[in-house]
Amino acid sequence: MATVESVCVYCGSSNQVNPKYLRVAADLGRFLATRGCRIVYGGGSTGLMGALADAALEAGGEVIGVIPDHFYVPELAHTGLTRLEVVPDMHTRKARMAQLADAFVALPGGFGTWEELFEVLTWAQIGLHQKPVGLLNAFGFYDRLLDFIRHAREEGFLYKDHEDLLLARPDPQSLWEALIAFRPKPLHKWLTQPKSSP
Repeated sequence: MATVESVCVYCGSSNQVNPKYLRVAADLGRFLATRGCRIVYGGGSTGLMGALADAALEAGGEVIGVIPDHFYVPELAHTGLTRLEVVPDMHTRKARMAQLADAFVALPGGFGTWEELFEVLTWAQIGLHQKPVGLLNAFGFYDRLLDFIRHAREEGFLYKDHEDLLLARPDPQSLWEALIAFRPKPLHKWLTQPKSSP
């Protein structure tokens, strides 16, 4: 069973989204705070980022933001966090967030959220970490992505073990249960697989 005291959360920063997604982010923030779980995120004050952080702080939680210098401006940076770390660039930001986390969760978001999610999934696939990676699939937001991942596995681009690294659940409670129940297992490596017959 995984020990999860700190969760890195990836999520969108746009305010121009359906309010239901802001509520989901707030629900996750409150949920993690009430379990004494620290939140690590990108340090923003807008969109799902802001909703997540504000709800966790209001519930008495600890929230650490990691923000690159070019986003460290009053209209974007959250100034009320437990701690806000300002780093020189995006690469440093992602590495620092991963270092501070025992697990990763992606909320609904856009390119940045997806890129961060797939980076930590790739790191897990090649054995750079053994931390659980979760996807909060609220309102079926990621259904088509999950279908595509399944398609990639069926076409031979992923092993089932790799597909299973992504723990997709529809709500904070069931996702939390999946994260803490996660047990890493040896994964297939491409170079150690027998070659297919012609």
